[in-house]
Amino acid sequence: MHLRSITSTDWNEILLIQEECYPQIEPESLEVLQSKWLVSPKTCFVIESDKRVVGYCLAHPWVAGSPPSLEQTLVAAQTSDTLYLHDIALSSKAQGKGAGNLAFSALVEHARALALPCISLVAVQGADSYWRKQGFIAHPIAKSLESYTPDACYMVLPLSS
Repeated sequence: MHLRSITSTDWNEILLIQEECYPQIEPESLEVLQSKWLVSPKTCFVIESDKRVVGYCLAHPWVAGSPPSLEQTLVAAQTSDTLYLHDIALSSKAQGKGAGNLAFSALVEHARALALPCISLVAVQGADSYWRKQGFIAHPIAKSLESYTPDACYMVLPLSS
């Protein structure tokens, strides 16, 4: 398994993995997914195994406590105080092989390189228990998470220097 930057030829595989991983959510459009990548290409990458895309990570600098809604086309935030993890998604071909840990470690490195004090995300489909094991803490926020699943939970991982 290894990580590499997203290229324009990766999007069909990314869309298929998104569909596989999120059966409870209407898939986000290609335009919306690409907007995350265009805002921050260095924090968006794919996971490859045997020259095949088996996962992806989409993350971007953002404002803590105000996660983008699903299907929101992004423009770069004027100021940012978190690396917002939109998604680490793995196809069944990558699960249980360390791909998630590899992607998450790279994400933490990116956040530190950007001097951001935390990583934030919205956990869906019961993933909050996984993210708690990674050190994330649930934080109530004023913004509605209605575009996500009913169990959506905003979470933050403080990063030490």
